[in-house]
Amino acid sequence: MTTSSSPYFTTTADADSTVAVVRVAGDLGYESCHAFVRATELLLAERRETGPPLSALRLDFAELSTIDSMGLSALLLVRRHTDAAGVSLYLDERPACLERLLEITGTLAHLTAPCAADDAGEADEQRPGTG
Repeated sequence: MTTSSSPYFTTTADADSTVAVVRVAGDLGYESCHAFVRATELLLAERRETGPPLSALRLDFAELSTIDSMGLSALLLVRRHTDAAGVSLYLDERPACLERLLEITGTLAHLTAPCAADDAGEADEQRPGTG
């Protein structure tokens, strides 16, 4: 049995005073999902500790090549983290592969619904389905 090399995957982040943008490029799947989730966790944690709190996290998928079920699982986990932080999540520049996956699984509305809290102080309240 041979092993394949890791697929191409990168994330880059930019943040202004209240909005962070994470650009996702390459293949979001089994081999890259942990790095993706970790990058967003670190960004949210850093802003909680050092700067003004974020109001929004925008994920830019313009350079996304492919996404599989593990990539979707990672997106759902990122949604949990943003809800817990009181940060709105946006999925920008969704390519056809992501649109199709979100449509087939019925997760688009969940991932793009308004944040559970109006501010970080109310982040303990949960939306239905975040259980």
